[in-house]
Amino acid sequence: MKNDFVSKGRSVSDLKVHLVLTTKYRRKAFTNPMLDRLHLIFEDLLIKWDCKLVEFNGEDNHVHLLFQYHPDIELSKLVNNLKSVSSRKLRQEFAEHLESFYSKDVFWNGSYFIASCGGVTVSTLRKYIENQEKPEM
Repeated sequence: MKNDFVSKGRSVSDLKVHLVLTTKYRRKAFTNPMLDRLHLIFEDLLIKWDCKLVEFNGEDNHVHLLFQYHPDIELSKLVNNLKSVSSRKLRQEFAEHLESFYSKDVFWNGSYFIASCGGVTVSTLRKYIENQEKPEM
């Protein structure tokens, strides 16, 4: 994964997270065209939030997003926005298909998985910090 540092204001950062969203009741609702559309929806939304989609993929009942963000972003608000906008668009654009899975205006599971990730392991970073040279007295 290439290091594309984000410079904004007085900070430079390289923050990436892995987000997993599952369909409500883990129903196998996704088709390939839906996943293709979700990819575009998430990419556009992340750009609006000054974020960058690094990787996206999914199966029939869940999707994985790897994206870069700036420390100003409140991840919980971003995730809620990703879920609500994508749900609304999918229910509009694939209404006939989704009627067989959901009777109400639901799509995503209420919970989600998110984990920070970076270019080096924690142990490597820990050793780097431990080996910093202290100033001589």
